[in-house]
Amino acid sequence: MDYPLLFSAYIARHGQQGWSRQRLLHECLRSAIRQGTLAAGTALAPSRALAEELQVARNTVLYAYEQLASEGYVHSDRRGTVVASVPLQSASAQVLPPAVQAGLAQRVRNLRTPPTALHLAGAFVPGVPALDHFPLALWRRLLDKAWRSLTPAQLNYGDAAGEWPLRVAVAEHLRAARAVMCDATQVFITDGTQSSLDMCLRALADVGDTIWIEHPGYAGALAAARGASLNVAGIEVDGEGIAPQPDDWLLRPPRLIYTTPSHQYPLGSVLSLSRRSALIEAACTAGALIIEDDYDSEFRHDAGPLSAMQGLADDAPVVYLGTFSKTMFPALRIGFVVVPAALAPAFAQMRAQSSARGRVAEQLALAEFLHSGQFARHVRRMRRLYRQRRDALVAALERHLGQHVTLHGVSAGMHLVLCFRDQSWSDVAISQRLLEQGMVAEALSAKATQGTLALQGLMLGYAQVPAEQMEPLVRQLAAALPVAHPVATMTA
Repeated sequence: MDYPLLFSAYIARHGQQGWSRQRLLHECLRSAIRQGTLAAGTALAPSRALAEELQVARNTVLYAYEQLASEGYVHSDRRGTVVASVPLQSASAQVLPPAVQAGLAQRVRNLRTPPTALHLAGAFVPGVPALDHFPLALWRRLLDKAWRSLTPAQLNYGDAAGEWPLRVAVAEHLRAARAVMCDATQVFITDGTQSSLDMCLRALADVGDTIWIEHPGYAGALAAARGASLNVAGIEVDGEGIAPQPDDWLLRPPRLIYTTPSHQYPLGSVLSLSRRSALIEAACTAGALIIEDDYDSEFRHDAGPLSAMQGLADDAPVVYLGTFSKTMFPALRIGFVVVPAALAPAFAQMRAQSSARGRVAEQLALAEFLHSGQFARHVRRMRRLYRQRRDALVAALERHLGQHVTLHGVSAGMHLVLCFRDQSWSDVAISQRLLEQGMVAEALSAKATQGTLALQGLMLGYAQVPAEQMEPLVRQLAAALPVAHPVATMTA
């Protein structure tokens, strides 16, 4: 700890109050402890050494230490004077000065609070795969092989568009598995879907342009749209996916259309083939671009795969987004964007000027994972596992809540949605009650893209939850609902 810097900075802020040096040092150290600058368990400098550093009398330091001890901020042990464990001052309790508040851009003032790390694992967190089933030993071998193959030149900044072997592997995979029409020059590697969205929205629309986002929809798309200062229009979703009406095209024509056709987030509907074709045709007429987030496309449980929208028509006005966070693991932080061929040169120039470059070994290891067929084998294993877990969850929900909820989105993906038949129930209150019990069940009404959402319900991610745990977990969930005696038959 640089005590002279800490002390001089405190004096600069508070020295004008006329306090003695003893009180200034005491208040300085107490503030540093309460704010976490001096963390619990930190051994403070010996009094003689600190006095010499600060060029103050030793009695000044002894006074400060004694006052801190009497207030419970420090205690003595074999190491000397040690910072105690005390509640930290909440950052939210600190009021920003007006000048700082004025400096915050309007587009980031109303962003939703993201989940903390504690809320990203367990039952029923959506969007997180079965991490304990990932072939970690194989991945370590591929990484080791990639690192051993690197040349000194590859330790420099990499290609801003991504490593060429990975771009080739992604293009080959998409052509075979998703019927995407592309070559490697149209593929750009990103840090994940959110990174892809930020890049696309800033590149493909100007400030004030209109973007359609499904209502309810993905909060990440909403955040990216606000970050790009776009005008958001929420478009209703039904059982066949996004459902724009004639008035939407006339009264709020879009520049961009964001959709999750394979497994709508959050309701889980699958955009029908007829509606996919109609949306492409209408977008062409309106001069709009479709951003196809192929969320959960790999996990179709009750039917064969649907081709991506991007490949349904020659020169379709579709930008295709994908990620390996759901099929592999989130910490990989690798996604991709496939742009129309005509836009590829401009995207390459933009990426060269603005993107981060690196993580060469991880990209080369992923390319090998794809080329070797291991990725396809892993996805097949996960598809079987998630189907089993989906079946166990649905069966438990039918037994314990069948008369009180309806289920949506069970045919694909890694989560389903239960909607309350009694819409007087507050999904936000129930979600908070479950969170206090250690269960994450996100409130459906919080997924509103624009205005409010009439539906009340919960999102339940099941990919991380073993089938044998579904029964007790659903009983716990049922107990948190305002139902006296959950019935055991499904009448939906």
